[in-house]
Amino acid sequence: MQAPPLLPEETLARVLRLARFDGLGVVVLAGGFALLAAAGGRPAYAAVGLAAAGAGAVELHGVTLLRQGADRGLRWLLASQPLLLAAVWAYCALRLADFVPPPLPESLREAVEETARQLGMAPADYLRLVHRITHGLVALLATAYQGGLFVYYWRRREPVRRALEPEA
Repeated sequence: MQAPPLLPEETLARVLRLARFDGLGVVVLAGGFALLAAAGGRPAYAAVGLAAAGAGAVELHGVTLLRQGADRGLRWLLASQPLLLAAVWAYCALRLADFVPPPLPESLREAVEETARQLGMAPADYLRLVHRITHGLVALLATAYQGGLFVYYWRRREPVRRALEPEA
């Protein structure tokens, strides 16, 4: 037996809770990384961090509008997802273009060299491949997550609008 659909008020409460948590997390993390990048003299990474923090602020603005009873807050929640995704893609692109093989501790050096040898690669080429795979996965996971949140907010538009309607 299928559970009955949630009341519009419960749907609104869940959307607000998720959007607040997500928006705050993005603002804090991205803002912190932007500060670290700026302090480290990496302006492109700082700009990407600020763009991501801005996307989190857009989501939080949507939460504020919804709490005030304005259904246009949903548009802000929806808009924040592609903005954040673009920032993550920009970060991944920067990282892919800015590859420098990291210094390896002695404990890992042998394992990396052995794996590279087994694959018929130079250790630096092996590390570049791992770097590309890692950032490709980050971009893919971000696409799935931000796309999932977009769909989540999109599918809850009508119940949220009903919850915001004045009592008759």
